[in-house]
Amino acid sequence: MTVPANPQRAVGAVSSSADEDTAGAAPDEHTRDSLGIRALIFARDRGLLVLFVMLILVFSVWASPFFAKWGNAVLIANAAALTAVYAAGVAAGVFSGALDISIPGVAALAGVTCGKLLTAHNPVWLGIVVALLIGVLIGVVNGLIALRGFNPLIVTIGTLSVTSGLAAVVAGGYTIPGLTQLTFMGTRKYAGIPAPVWIVAVLYIVLTLFVTQSRHGIRFMAVGGNKEAVRRSGIHSDRYRIVGFAISSFCAALGGLISTALVTEANPAADPGIIFTALTAVALAGVALTGGRGSLPRVLVGALILATISNALTIKGIQPYWGTIVTGLLLLAALGMERGVETSVSRRLMSAAQASVHSGKR
Repeated sequence: MTVPANPQRAVGAVSSSADEDTAGAAPDEHTRDSLGIRALIFARDRGLLVLFVMLILVFSVWASPFFAKWGNAVLIANAAALTAVYAAGVAAGVFSGALDISIPGVAALAGVTCGKLLTAHNPVWLGIVVALLIGVLIGVVNGLIALRGFNPLIVTIGTLSVTSGLAAVVAGGYTIPGLTQLTFMGTRKYAGIPAPVWIVAVLYIVLTLFVTQSRHGIRFMAVGGNKEAVRRSGIHSDRYRIVGFAISSFCAALGGLISTALVTEANPAADPGIIFTALTAVALAGVALTGGRGSLPRVLVGALILATISNALTIKGIQPYWGTIVTGLLLLAALGMERGVETSVSRRLMSAAQASVHSGKR
């Protein structure tokens, strides 16, 4: 094997020839690929907001004159609040690299636990704090079990079964009615805005600042993207995975309390539709289900889109099951777009790598 006298010049010559061959081979094809990838990424990252605006404009005409009113906008925001809370929990788990399926069971258990304490004439604050602590504790347990090498999805499915059963045990199998003590976080309005909307605003502001502005939040997202790389950098990645589970279960417990406050009764039955709508909002927001990438504000927009569609269909007197169909189609479309972006980027990178290898052969 002959070694060139000047390796740097040889490398430069190969790079130069690679660029010339790549540029001369099919510049139009590469340009089209780049434009296509950019369009897909724009649709994934910014298309959600465009879709939301378009839906508002279309429904303002289609469901006129009732849709485009302030009172109806408040109704939409209030309807989206519960989905937004649960979606924040799903997103937090996904950010750290784990999809938490136990959210419906945790919500039911938190609601009936708070209800049981309130019917025993305990202070309202005690019932709320205990319910939220139960949520955090379940999240920590989920995280500790998952760190033993078990699949997080299977772990949280098991936890869903356990918490659903415990909720029925605590409530004795019946709903707990008459919980009017929680109306301050349910049906009451502040400055004309329902309490759940204010709770969602505070929750998303706090979580967004944590994820984007704090050192621990940045590490938290990094763990979901590449746990091994974070571990090799000296950061205890396991702690941040547990944090993800804890935040997810905290949001589930908070959602259970809001749901209880809205209907003034605690229901021990876990609603599986919770995880479906929450996951749809997360997928619409372009959150990578593999972890490490996503935006909480976009998750909130995803929840608003689902509530907007449901609201418009209700105004037009269309049966609710059509809303379920539309929600499912949106979920499939979001997953398809995410898959399209990943495939296009991978194909483009492989094409560029092959072009460099072939052009380097003399």
